[in-house]
Amino acid sequence: MNEILRLSDHPDFLYLLREFQNLYCQGKAGGSAKIRPHRNRVRETISRLIDRDPPVRPQERQDKPVTVHLKRALDNGRWEPTNSIIRSIESVAPTLNWLYGYEKVPPGLVKRYAFAQVAHSDGPIVSDEINLGVVLFGPKCIYPAHRHEGLTESYYVLSGTVSQNDDGVYAPGSLIFNPPGRQQRITVSDTEPALLAYAWHAPPETLSSNRMTFSRKERKKP
Repeated sequence: MNEILRLSDHPDFLYLLREFQNLYCQGKAGGSAKIRPHRNRVRETISRLIDRDPPVRPQERQDKPVTVHLKRALDNGRWEPTNSIIRSIESVAPTLNWLYGYEKVPPGLVKRYAFAQVAHSDGPIVSDEINLGVVLFGPKCIYPAHRHEGLTESYYVLSGTVSQNDDGVYAPGSLIFNPPGRQQRITVSDTEPALLAYAWHAPPETLSSNRMTFSRKERKKP
């Protein structure tokens, strides 16, 4: 029988989890009555996860076409306020399994998008209370409109710049907050990739059953 390895047996993953916790501890809520409790919930959930010393299932690295931009994204992040988590991501990079998360990926995303899980029911850090990970966008990526029902999502920009719904430009250290059901469309700088950390918070049954789907365009009535 294989020995079950815990978070305490994998210090690089433990350090990375603490970096996620620091993001949601040191980051600012901007006075928002909605963002502040979300940050608190994420931080407290990560704290409980660390205390439980959950199983860790290191994965064999699986790349996607966009990961040719990963080195550049990490290099750019070394000069930003997020440099500490950038170094922790580099430490576990050989075991990150990059995914699409969609059964059918739009052609425009195949070479410009992928994400890697950090905490999830399927690992590497086993968790059913919160999903944590990183998402990589290539230059000129347009991430189509989509929404997540029943869960609260937030991103911290680690390197590069992005815009959501054309409402503003988010630079490293910025938090993007999406309550359940909010439609979101993301665009990325023309010249540089963007690396973001994400957190999904919801009841365990919602996290395990949630599927990523793009929003259908509404047909105009004649």
